[in-house]
Amino acid sequence: MAQLIAALDYTNAEDALATAESLRGCPIWMKVGLELFTHEGPAVVKKLKDMGFKVMLDLKMFDIPNTVAGGVRSACLMGVDLITLHALGGERMIHAAVDAVRQNAEEGGPKPLLFAVTVLTSMAPGELPGYGENLSGLAADLAAGGQAWGLDGVVCSGHEVEAIKSRCPGLMCLTPGIRPASGSASDDQRRIMTPAQAVRIGSDFLVVGRPITKAPVPADAARAILDEMEKA
Repeated sequence: MAQLIAALDYTNAEDALATAESLRGCPIWMKVGLELFTHEGPAVVKKLKDMGFKVMLDLKMFDIPNTVAGGVRSACLMGVDLITLHALGGERMIHAAVDAVRQNAEEGGPKPLLFAVTVLTSMAPGELPGYGENLSGLAADLAAGGQAWGLDGVVCSGHEVEAIKSRCPGLMCLTPGIRPASGSASDDQRRIMTPAQAVRIGSDFLVVGRPITKAPVPADAARAILDEMEKA
């Protein structure tokens, strides 16, 4: 069964934790991204973990191998459950991240999942210089490289999942840009998909932000999405 991740795209911990509190009891993860982590730091991650949630730290690390390895080690110390990188960082950077997780686990620490972003779901064909309309081909190439380099999964558009799963059996796919079938604005996402569609084509994790966090009752919105996923 695919798992649901609520994106806590807030600036301050007060709002993020209030939403998380309203979602207690729902079998979902929490995503902490750049905006929230830059303002609040590791403390907000600790509070979410203390509340019993699994946490995806979505910083999309992209730097020289040594720097990314250090960032991954720091994330491991926070006890996060999933860390994101950019696949465009290449083989040496990904290997450094994988080695950092392995070493942390060998020392008795946690072993979070490592996922790499292929192509951002905010990008439409023609917007990435040098790749024209073939974003799906690029995503599949990056996924294949990531699997060979030891990643657990990739972050990709739902429209790329089937091709990636076919080419990379066993590689997990995390899909942002999810919008409920009941209707939600696409916001800044371009390549979107409903929860049911994403589950049917094989997504392992679905990330949903504003349709949950901006709902009058976030728990009701989350449960409706979980129900849609289960029925798929």
